[in-house]
Amino acid sequence: MRAVHFGAGNIGRGFVGLILHRAGYDVTFVDVNPELIGMLQQADAYQVREVGPDARIHTVTGFTGIDSSADPDAAARAVAEADVVTCAVGPTVLRFIAPVIRAGLALRDGDPVTVMACENAIGASDTLRELVLDGAPELADRAVFANTAVDRIIPPQDPHGLDVVVEDFFEWSIDRGPFAGTSSAVAAPTIPDAHFVDDLAPFIERKLFTVNTGHATTAYAGYAAGIETIAEALQSPEIRAAVEASLADTSRLLVAKFGFDPDEHAAYVARAIARFENPALPDTCERIGRQPLRKLSRHERFVQPAAELAERGESADALVAAYASALRFDAESDEQAAELQRLLAELDPAAFVAEVSGIDGGPLQAQLVGVVQAAKG
Repeated sequence: MRAVHFGAGNIGRGFVGLILHRAGYDVTFVDVNPELIGMLQQADAYQVREVGPDARIHTVTGFTGIDSSADPDAAARAVAEADVVTCAVGPTVLRFIAPVIRAGLALRDGDPVTVMACENAIGASDTLRELVLDGAPELADRAVFANTAVDRIIPPQDPHGLDVVVEDFFEWSIDRGPFAGTSSAVAAPTIPDAHFVDDLAPFIERKLFTVNTGHATTAYAGYAAGIETIAEALQSPEIRAAVEASLADTSRLLVAKFGFDPDEHAAYVARAIARFENPALPDTCERIGRQPLRKLSRHERFVQPAAELAERGESADALVAAYASALRFDAESDEQAAELQRLLAELDPAAFVAEVSGIDGGPLQAQLVGVVQAAKG
Protein backbone atom coordinates (compact mmCIF):
# COMPACT_ATOMS: atom_id res chain seq x y z
CA MET A 1 0.00 0.00 0.00
CA ARG A 2 1.16 3.50 -0.81
CA ALA A 3 0.53 6.75 1.04
CA VAL A 4 1.51 10.31 0.11
CA HIS A 5 1.82 12.80 2.92
CA PHE A 6 2.22 16.54 2.27
CA GLY A 7 4.31 18.16 4.99
CA ALA A 8 7.45 16.33 6.08
CA GLY A 9 7.85 18.30 9.30
CA ASN A 10 7.59 17.09 12.86
CA ILE A 11 3.85 16.33 12.73
CA GLY A 12 4.24 14.60 9.38
CA ARG A 13 7.08 12.35 10.53
CA GLY A 14 6.19 12.03 14.20
CA PHE A 15 2.45 11.53 13.94
CA VAL A 16 0.76 10.93 10.57
CA GLY A 17 3.72 9.27 8.89
CA LEU A 18 4.33 7.04 11.90
CA ILE A 19 0.70 5.88 12.03
CA LEU A 20 0.62 5.21 8.28
CA HIS A 21 3.87 3.25 8.56
CA ARG A 22 2.41 1.19 11.41
CA ALA A 23 -0.62 0.51 9.20
CA GLY A 24 1.62 -1.02 6.52
CA TYR A 25 1.94 1.88 4.09
CA ASP A 26 5.07 2.92 2.26
CA VAL A 27 5.03 6.68 2.76
CA THR A 28 6.15 9.33 0.28
CA PHE A 29 6.69 12.64 2.05
CA VAL A 30 6.12 15.71 -0.14
CA ASP A 31 7.53 19.05 0.97
CA VAL A 32 9.16 22.22 -0.38
CA ASN A 33 12.13 22.06 2.01
CA PRO A 34 14.98 20.67 -0.11
CA GLU A 35 17.26 19.98 2.87
CA LEU A 36 14.60 17.94 4.66
CA ILE A 37 13.62 16.04 1.52
CA GLY A 38 17.28 15.32 0.85
CA MET A 39 17.66 13.76 4.30
CA LEU A 40 14.57 11.62 3.75
CA GLN A 41 15.84 10.45 0.37
CA GLN A 42 19.18 9.43 1.84
CA ALA A 43 17.98 7.80 5.06
CA ASP A 44 16.80 4.23 5.54
CA ALA A 45 15.03 4.90 8.84
CA TYR A 46 14.25 7.47 11.51
CA GLN A 47 13.03 7.14 15.09
CA VAL A 48 10.00 8.55 16.87
CA ARG A 49 10.52 8.66 20.63
CA GLU A 50 7.38 8.93 22.72
CA VAL A 51 7.87 10.51 26.15
CA GLY A 52 5.53 10.20 29.11
CA PRO A 53 4.16 7.38 31.27
CA ASP A 54 3.88 5.04 28.25
CA ALA A 55 7.22 5.94 26.66
CA ARG A 56 8.22 3.94 23.58
CA ILE A 57 10.56 4.22 20.62
CA HIS A 58 9.33 3.50 17.07
CA THR A 59 11.53 3.00 14.02
CA VAL A 60 9.99 4.18 10.75
CA THR A 61 11.19 2.64 7.47
CA GLY A 62 9.91 2.30 3.93
CA PHE A 63 9.67 6.00 3.06
CA THR A 64 10.99 8.44 0.49
CA GLY A 65 10.70 12.15 -0.20
CA ILE A 66 9.79 14.46 -3.09
CA ASP A 67 10.52 18.17 -3.32
CA SER A 68 7.33 19.41 -4.98
CA SER A 69 8.81 22.83 -5.74
CA ALA A 70 11.65 21.26 -7.74
CA ASP A 71 9.70 18.33 -9.22
CA PRO A 72 5.94 18.91 -9.14
CA ASP A 73 5.42 16.24 -11.80
CA ALA A 74 6.91 13.57 -9.53
CA ALA A 75 4.64 14.68 -6.69
CA ALA A 76 1.61 14.49 -9.00
CA ARG A 77 2.59 10.99 -10.15
CA ALA A 78 2.90 9.89 -6.52
CA VAL A 79 -0.64 11.12 -5.85
CA ALA A 80 -1.85 9.31 -8.99
CA GLU A 81 -0.47 6.02 -7.65
CA ALA A 82 -1.40 6.40 -3.97
CA ASP A 83 -4.02 4.59 -1.92
CA VAL A 84 -4.14 7.38 0.68
CA VAL A 85 -3.17 11.07 0.53
CA THR A 86 -2.80 13.05 3.76
CA CYS A 87 -1.44 16.44 4.72
CA ALA A 88 -0.32 18.37 7.79
CA VAL A 89 0.80 21.69 6.36
CA GLY A 90 -1.37 24.23 8.17
CA PRO A 91 -4.79 25.45 7.04
CA THR A 92 -3.36 28.47 5.21
CA VAL A 93 -1.09 26.26 3.07
CA LEU A 94 -3.82 23.98 1.70
CA ARG A 95 -4.22 26.25 -1.35
CA PHE A 96 -0.59 25.62 -2.29
CA ILE A 97 -0.77 21.83 -2.26
CA ALA A 98 -4.17 21.69 -3.97
CA PRO A 99 -2.77 22.13 -7.53
CA VAL A 100 -0.38 19.20 -7.04
CA ILE A 101 -3.20 16.96 -5.82
CA ARG A 102 -5.39 18.15 -8.71
CA ALA A 103 -2.66 17.24 -11.18
CA GLY A 104 -2.31 13.83 -9.55
CA LEU A 105 -6.03 13.15 -9.78
CA ALA A 106 -5.95 14.10 -13.47
CA LEU A 107 -3.36 11.35 -14.02
CA ARG A 108 -5.19 8.81 -11.91
CA ASP A 109 -6.59 5.62 -13.43
CA GLY A 110 -8.36 3.26 -11.04
CA ASP A 111 -10.18 3.41 -7.76
CA PRO A 112 -10.66 6.77 -6.04
CA VAL A 113 -7.97 7.79 -3.58
CA THR A 114 -8.76 8.68 0.03
CA VAL A 115 -7.68 12.25 0.87
CA MET A 116 -7.53 13.46 4.48
CA ALA A 117 -6.36 16.85 5.71
CA CYS A 118 -4.92 16.39 9.21
CA GLU A 119 -5.08 20.02 10.29
CA ASN A 120 -6.16 21.98 13.36
CA ALA A 121 -9.25 23.32 11.63
CA ILE A 122 -12.91 22.41 11.32
CA GLY A 123 -13.74 20.82 7.95
CA ALA A 124 -10.19 21.01 6.60
CA SER A 125 -10.72 18.15 4.14
CA ASP A 126 -13.86 19.87 2.82
CA THR A 127 -11.79 23.02 2.30
CA LEU A 128 -9.09 21.04 0.51
CA ARG A 129 -11.72 19.38 -1.69
CA GLU A 130 -13.03 22.76 -2.82
CA LEU A 131 -9.52 23.96 -3.62
CA VAL A 132 -8.58 20.78 -5.50
CA LEU A 133 -11.77 20.66 -7.59
CA ASP A 134 -11.79 24.40 -8.32
CA GLY A 135 -11.97 24.53 -12.11
CA ALA A 136 -11.85 20.74 -12.38
CA PRO A 137 -15.21 19.34 -11.17
CA GLU A 138 -14.80 16.37 -13.49
CA LEU A 139 -12.19 14.98 -11.08
CA ALA A 140 -14.68 14.66 -8.21
CA ASP A 141 -15.14 10.90 -8.66
CA ARG A 142 -11.39 10.23 -8.45
CA ALA A 143 -11.05 11.01 -4.73
CA VAL A 144 -12.95 10.67 -1.49
CA PHE A 145 -12.27 13.50 0.95
CA ALA A 146 -12.78 12.61 4.62
CA ASN A 147 -12.59 15.09 7.47
CA THR A 148 -10.46 14.19 10.46
CA ALA A 149 -9.67 15.31 13.99
CA VAL A 150 -6.05 14.94 15.08
CA ASP A 151 -4.33 15.50 18.39
CA ARG A 152 -0.69 15.10 19.40
CA ILE A 153 1.67 17.62 21.01
CA ILE A 154 5.07 17.80 19.32
CA PRO A 155 7.55 20.42 20.56
CA PRO A 156 10.29 22.08 18.47
CA GLN A 157 12.91 19.63 17.22
CA ASP A 158 16.46 19.61 15.88
CA PRO A 159 15.97 21.00 12.35
CA HIS A 160 19.00 19.08 11.09
CA GLY A 161 17.76 15.57 11.85
CA LEU A 162 14.84 13.26 11.11
CA ASP A 163 14.24 11.78 14.56
CA VAL A 164 11.24 13.22 16.42
CA VAL A 165 10.30 13.42 20.11
CA VAL A 166 6.54 13.36 20.74
CA GLU A 167 4.16 12.93 23.64
CA ASP A 168 2.85 9.42 24.29
CA PHE A 169 -0.77 10.53 23.72
CA PHE A 170 -2.39 10.82 20.28
CA GLU A 171 -5.82 10.68 18.71
CA TRP A 172 -6.79 10.46 15.05
CA SER A 173 -10.55 10.37 14.37
CA ILE A 174 -11.85 9.97 10.81
CA ASP A 175 -15.35 10.64 9.51
CA ARG A 176 -16.88 7.37 8.33
CA GLY A 177 -19.57 9.13 6.30
CA PRO A 178 -17.74 9.60 2.97
CA PHE A 179 -17.11 5.85 2.78
CA ALA A 180 -20.72 4.81 3.37
CA GLY A 181 -23.26 4.78 0.59
CA THR A 182 -21.08 6.50 -2.02
CA SER A 183 -21.60 5.69 -5.67
CA SER A 184 -17.98 4.60 -5.92
CA ALA A 185 -18.36 2.24 -2.95
CA VAL A 186 -14.94 3.24 -1.66
CA ALA A 187 -13.78 1.20 1.31
CA ALA A 188 -12.39 3.03 4.31
CA PRO A 189 -8.60 2.69 4.54
CA THR A 190 -7.22 0.29 7.11
CA ILE A 191 -5.44 2.38 9.74
CA PRO A 192 -5.52 0.51 13.08
CA ASP A 193 -4.23 3.45 15.17
CA ALA A 194 -7.03 5.72 13.90
CA HIS A 195 -10.71 5.27 14.63
CA PHE A 196 -13.68 5.95 12.38
CA VAL A 197 -16.72 7.73 13.78
CA ASP A 198 -20.23 8.40 12.50
CA ASP A 199 -20.23 12.02 13.71
CA LEU A 200 -16.88 13.75 13.67
CA ALA A 201 -18.07 17.14 14.92
CA PRO A 202 -17.91 16.30 18.65
CA PHE A 203 -14.33 15.05 18.33
CA ILE A 204 -13.16 18.01 16.25
CA GLU A 205 -14.71 20.61 18.52
CA ARG A 206 -13.75 18.86 21.75
CA LYS A 207 -10.12 18.86 20.67
CA LEU A 208 -10.09 22.35 19.13
CA PHE A 209 -11.97 23.99 21.99
CA THR A 210 -10.04 22.18 24.73
CA VAL A 211 -6.49 21.44 23.62
CA ASN A 212 -6.09 24.34 21.19
CA THR A 213 -8.06 26.84 23.26
CA GLY A 214 -6.17 25.90 26.42
CA HIS A 215 -2.78 25.89 24.73
CA ALA A 216 -3.37 29.30 23.12
CA THR A 217 -4.76 30.82 26.33
CA THR A 218 -1.61 29.70 28.14
CA ALA A 219 0.65 30.99 25.37
CA TYR A 220 -0.85 34.48 25.09
CA ALA A 221 -1.13 35.00 28.84
CA GLY A 222 2.40 33.71 29.32
CA TYR A 223 3.81 35.87 26.54
CA ALA A 224 2.10 38.96 27.93
CA ALA A 225 3.65 38.19 31.32
CA GLY A 226 7.13 37.77 29.85
CA ILE A 227 7.27 34.03 30.58
CA GLU A 228 9.20 31.88 28.12
CA THR A 229 7.70 28.39 28.27
CA ILE A 230 4.20 26.94 28.43
CA ALA A 231 5.06 24.80 31.45
CA GLU A 232 6.44 27.82 33.33
CA ALA A 233 3.36 29.86 32.47
CA LEU A 234 1.11 27.25 34.04
CA GLN A 235 3.06 27.57 37.30
CA SER A 236 1.60 31.08 37.61
CA PRO A 237 -1.62 30.88 39.67
CA GLU A 238 -3.13 33.73 37.68
CA ILE A 239 -2.41 32.14 34.30
CA ARG A 240 -3.55 28.69 35.41
CA ALA A 241 -6.78 30.23 36.65
CA ALA A 242 -7.26 31.98 33.30
CA VAL A 243 -6.70 28.72 31.41
CA GLU A 244 -9.07 26.80 33.68
CA ALA A 245 -11.69 29.54 33.27
CA SER A 246 -11.41 29.47 29.46
CA LEU A 247 -11.84 25.72 29.47
CA ALA A 248 -14.75 26.00 31.88
CA ASP A 249 -16.41 28.21 29.26
CA THR A 250 -15.78 25.74 26.43
CA SER A 251 -16.73 22.79 28.64
CA ARG A 252 -20.19 24.26 29.29
CA LEU A 253 -20.67 24.61 25.55
CA LEU A 254 -19.35 21.16 24.61
CA VAL A 255 -21.32 19.29 27.26
CA ALA A 256 -24.53 21.10 26.33
CA LYS A 257 -24.02 20.82 22.58
CA PHE A 258 -22.83 17.22 22.28
CA GLY A 259 -23.99 15.56 25.48
CA PHE A 260 -20.54 14.64 26.76
CA ASP A 261 -20.58 13.13 30.24
CA PRO A 262 -19.53 16.05 32.50
CA ASP A 263 -17.16 13.93 34.62
CA GLU A 264 -15.53 12.30 31.61
CA HIS A 265 -15.12 15.67 29.93
CA ALA A 266 -13.61 17.16 33.11
CA ALA A 267 -11.06 14.34 33.04
CA TYR A 268 -10.31 15.13 29.38
CA VAL A 269 -9.69 18.78 30.30
CA ALA A 270 -7.44 17.82 33.21
CA ARG A 271 -5.48 15.49 30.94
CA ALA A 272 -5.01 18.30 28.41
CA ILE A 273 -3.57 20.67 31.02
CA ALA A 274 -1.28 17.90 32.30
CA ARG A 275 -0.06 17.38 28.73
CA PHE A 276 0.87 21.07 28.49
CA GLU A 277 2.94 20.68 31.66
CA ASN A 278 4.90 17.61 30.51
CA PRO A 279 8.52 18.52 31.36
CA ALA A 280 9.79 16.25 28.58
CA LEU A 281 7.97 18.38 25.98
CA PRO A 282 9.32 21.91 26.46
CA ASP A 283 7.60 24.47 24.27
CA THR A 284 7.55 28.25 24.22
CA CYS A 285 4.71 30.72 24.54
CA GLU A 286 6.00 32.51 21.46
CA ARG A 287 5.88 29.40 19.26
CA ILE A 288 2.41 28.33 20.39
CA GLY A 289 1.14 31.90 20.01
CA ARG A 290 2.32 32.37 16.43
CA GLN A 291 -0.22 33.09 13.65
CA PRO A 292 -2.52 35.09 15.95
CA LEU A 293 -4.72 36.37 13.12
CA ARG A 294 -5.74 32.82 12.26
CA LYS A 295 -6.34 31.99 15.91
CA LEU A 296 -8.51 35.08 16.36
CA SER A 297 -10.63 34.29 13.31
CA ARG A 298 -14.34 33.46 13.33
CA HIS A 299 -14.26 29.66 13.43
CA GLU A 300 -11.21 29.24 15.62
CA ARG A 301 -10.48 28.45 19.27
CA PHE A 302 -11.69 31.67 20.94
CA VAL A 303 -14.34 33.33 18.79
CA GLN A 304 -16.34 30.28 17.72
CA PRO A 305 -17.08 28.94 21.23
CA ALA A 306 -17.54 32.45 22.63
CA ALA A 307 -20.04 33.30 19.89
CA GLU A 308 -22.01 30.11 20.47
CA LEU A 309 -22.14 30.72 24.21
CA ALA A 310 -23.28 34.30 23.67
CA GLU A 311 -25.99 33.13 21.29
CA ARG A 312 -27.19 30.76 24.02
CA GLY A 313 -27.37 33.69 26.42
CA GLU A 314 -24.42 32.43 28.47
CA SER A 315 -21.24 34.12 29.62
CA ALA A 316 -18.03 33.81 27.63
CA ASP A 317 -16.04 36.23 29.79
CA ALA A 318 -12.98 34.00 30.15
CA LEU A 319 -12.74 33.39 26.41
CA VAL A 320 -13.08 37.12 25.78
CA ALA A 321 -10.26 37.71 28.28
CA ALA A 322 -8.10 35.19 26.41
CA TYR A 323 -8.93 37.01 23.16
CA ALA A 324 -7.76 40.22 24.83
CA SER A 325 -4.45 38.60 25.80
CA ALA A 326 -3.89 37.56 22.21
CA LEU A 327 -4.14 41.19 21.10
CA ARG A 328 -0.88 41.85 22.98
CA PHE A 329 1.08 39.28 20.99
CA ASP A 330 3.77 41.20 19.10
CA ALA A 331 6.55 38.66 18.59
CA GLU A 332 9.02 39.99 16.03
CA SER A 333 9.56 36.50 14.61
CA ASP A 334 5.94 36.19 13.44
CA GLU A 335 4.58 38.03 10.38
CA GLN A 336 0.99 37.71 11.55
CA ALA A 337 1.90 39.30 14.87
CA ALA A 338 3.16 42.36 13.01
CA GLU A 339 0.04 42.44 10.86
CA LEU A 340 -2.12 42.09 13.96
CA GLN A 341 -0.49 45.12 15.54
CA ARG A 342 -0.86 47.11 12.31
CA LEU A 343 -4.56 46.34 12.07
CA LEU A 344 -5.02 47.11 15.74
CA ALA A 345 -3.43 50.52 15.24
CA GLU A 346 -5.20 51.43 11.99
CA LEU A 347 -8.75 50.09 12.32
CA ASP A 348 -11.46 51.31 14.63
CA PRO A 349 -12.55 48.58 17.12
CA ALA A 350 -15.73 47.53 15.31
CA ALA A 351 -13.92 47.32 11.97
CA PHE A 352 -11.12 45.29 13.57
CA VAL A 353 -13.57 42.81 15.10
CA ALA A 354 -15.40 42.46 11.78
CA GLU A 355 -12.28 42.04 9.64
CA VAL A 356 -10.17 39.86 11.95
CA SER A 357 -12.84 37.87 13.78
CA GLY A 358 -15.82 37.90 11.44
CA ILE A 359 -18.17 39.35 14.07
CA ASP A 360 -20.33 42.18 12.75
CA GLY A 361 -23.33 42.29 15.05
CA GLY A 362 -24.74 39.72 17.44
CA PRO A 363 -24.45 39.30 21.21
CA LEU A 364 -20.66 38.88 21.27
CA GLN A 365 -19.75 41.98 19.28
CA ALA A 366 -19.95 44.53 22.10
CA GLN A 367 -17.60 42.54 24.32
CA LEU A 368 -14.99 42.08 21.59
CA VAL A 369 -15.21 45.71 20.56
CA GLY A 370 -14.68 46.67 24.20
CA VAL A 371 -11.48 44.66 24.61
CA VAL A 372 -10.14 45.92 21.27
CA GLN A 373 -10.84 49.49 22.37
CA ALA A 374 -8.97 48.81 25.63
CA ALA A 375 -6.04 47.33 23.70
CA LYS A 376 -5.87 50.37 21.44
CA GLY A 377 -5.90 52.62 24.49
